[in-house]
Amino acid sequence: MSGIGDVLETLRRARGLTQTDLCAEAEITQAALSRYENDQRMPEDDVLDRLARSLGVSKRFSTRDHAVRGALAVNAHMRRQRTTKASAWRKLEARLNAYRLHVSVLFEDVSMRAEQFVPTFDPIDTTPVQAALMVRAQWRLPVGPVRHLVRWLEAAGCVILEEDFGTSRIDGLSQWIGDHPVLLVNSAAPVDRKRLTLAHELGHLVLHNGIATEDPEREANEFAAEFLMPAHVIKPDFRPVTLGHLRDLKRVWGVSMQALFERAHSLKQVSATDRTSFYKSMNARGWKTTEPDGDLLAPELPRLITAIGDTLRAKGLSDGEIAELAGFSEDSADNPFARPVRRLQAV
Repeated sequence: MSGIGDVLETLRRARGLTQTDLCAEAEITQAALSRYENDQRMPEDDVLDRLARSLGVSKRFSTRDHAVRGALAVNAHMRRQRTTKASAWRKLEARLNAYRLHVSVLFEDVSMRAEQFVPTFDPIDTTPVQAALMVRAQWRLPVGPVRHLVRWLEAAGCVILEEDFGTSRIDGLSQWIGDHPVLLVNSAAPVDRKRLTLAHELGHLVLHNGIATEDPEREANEFAAEFLMPAHVIKPDFRPVTLGHLRDLKRVWGVSMQALFERAHSLKQVSATDRTSFYKSMNARGWKTTEPDGDLLAPELPRLITAIGDTLRAKGLSDGEIAELAGFSEDSADNPFARPVRRLQAV
């Protein structure tokens, strides 16, 4: 057997536990855990039981030969957000890996047939703009704004999970699970920012699947801009580029006023001086950090994971059997396939 060290460390980091925390929960010494995580020794059965229970996974899941991978372009993300702690990135990358491994295990027993698929392109031969237009054409997106972006992504087999990252400095990460991408998105972000993040991560999935480039962040941003705001459609809308008109366009295109202005700037519809004035005006109104009209955009919630759980229950599987299929312990709070908890409300 190989790889249990990587799996244990990934699951521990994903739950935000230090070695000391996990040792206390699993009642083992730190020296022993260090040997397990460095693949120098295999835990005895009773120890493995306690470790799996503490990590919220089944014993079978913890002993599988999983391959842990880095999130797409995560180092480029980190270079761009230098003020964000590396520990925050490592925890979220571990959570993405943990979800990917669980979904991967489930897909061994449950097949999913998507209406579309996410194509990949060689970024040496295909520009981000060309790739964005080809994805729109392949998915037969209507001309203009992308309505229900989450629905389009899930129809292409994307597994989307949302959770509060505890920081506004990180928006999302993505990886591939075989033929299906998995995206982890910050649920605390406003709708317009989440849509831009999803399009940005789609750019990484389309352009950077095993292919390294010099500036993957710029390429993903260019992909997202063209995918959500195709130049030939939005250009006539940038007349005039005033704050009031940008508020109107935000409701139409479902992206932030800042994203719209940057798009206008990239399409040479405004000057560098206009750009300086725009951000001064946004700062003066407090809109640089909190834009108006975010509440007017319809929330887009992922439904695929919930639908998979509901489908398995409809076929007669119990919650415990579904958790076992996906490698979770029955009471794991991290199991996204679990039946949603309904809370009582005062009336």
